[in-house]
Amino acid sequence: MPHLEISDLITVTDPLSGARLPVRRGDVVRRLDQAGDPRAARIVAGLPAGPDDVLDPLAVDRLMIGVHTEMQRLSEELRIGERLVHVLDPLFEAIREIAGRRGRFRLVDIGSGLGYLVRWLASTGALGPNVELIGVDLDAALVAEADRLARAEGLDCRFVHGNAFDLPEVATVYVSTGVLHHFRGPALTEFFEAQADSQALAFCHFDIAATRLAPVGAWMFHRARMRHPLGRHDGVVSARRAHSDDTLLRAATVPGIRPLLYEPRGLSNPFCTTLRPVIGLRPYLEDPLRQALGRSSRRLVGAEHLTRGGPPGRDAAAASSGAASGSASDAGAAR
Repeated sequence: MPHLEISDLITVTDPLSGARLPVRRGDVVRRLDQAGDPRAARIVAGLPAGPDDVLDPLAVDRLMIGVHTEMQRLSEELRIGERLVHVLDPLFEAIREIAGRRGRFRLVDIGSGLGYLVRWLASTGALGPNVELIGVDLDAALVAEADRLARAEGLDCRFVHGNAFDLPEVATVYVSTGVLHHFRGPALTEFFEAQADSQALAFCHFDIAATRLAPVGAWMFHRARMRHPLGRHDGVVSARRAHSDDTLLRAATVPGIRPLLYEPRGLSNPFCTTLRPVIGLRPYLEDPLRQALGRSSRRLVGAEHLTRGGPPGRDAAAASSGAASGSASDAGAAR
């Protein structure tokens, strides 16, 4: 039986226009029942709908904003911002080494929701003044609330309703948190291919680490912190849908990109690791990134190490990347 998240089913938008599409409550209830999740079906059955059984869009918007507000509190408690900067700061250091320190760079957060990551980066200035921060989401209500919060906090960042790959501006780095597990099958590879086909230099996507403890930890955190049963349900289902390390690296192995995983299962403490990123680089950026990471570069591994099952030695990493990388002079061809 597939694991389905309620939020995916009750908020449906046109992927091209971003327009909100009507959702019939009975259709969602039946789909959840067929998936063997009667608890989720009961949650949806209790949501307000009109005479035509279409879910009330304003009620759904209020619910999603409330759930995402509670998710922000979880992100604050888990110090997600600091965890991301631990990788993003060396990544931008590597990019500056290649592109020049006086350049102007752009970080685009895909599926930004209420914009916690973008707003946190803007408030701390963790990536420096020459990194423009943009959050993009297909949910217009979440984007509007993220924009309201940013203006109330006086932050230098912005939020866009639409498709992150349709922005008129070129992204330097694409990021996301808790988005990858929503892409299933070929859609996951297509997600990475879209970034490889763009002019972006790198991507860094954090998602739930697929450990045996992940669903248990998700249940504990969401039970303690989420008030609405929808948030509790989807938090645990998200952990159950987490992609394995092999799945992520295979899907991210697309032309023009060197895929790497930071802290795969073999190198991480399952009691502490909740999120970990899959990173994609233009190959000439791998060595500068490893240098910027310093000793932490030992946690950065490619698919060849997971296949062999051995420890990620730096010599093996250098050998495996040598044929694919090249020098900074290859930057023009990669772009």
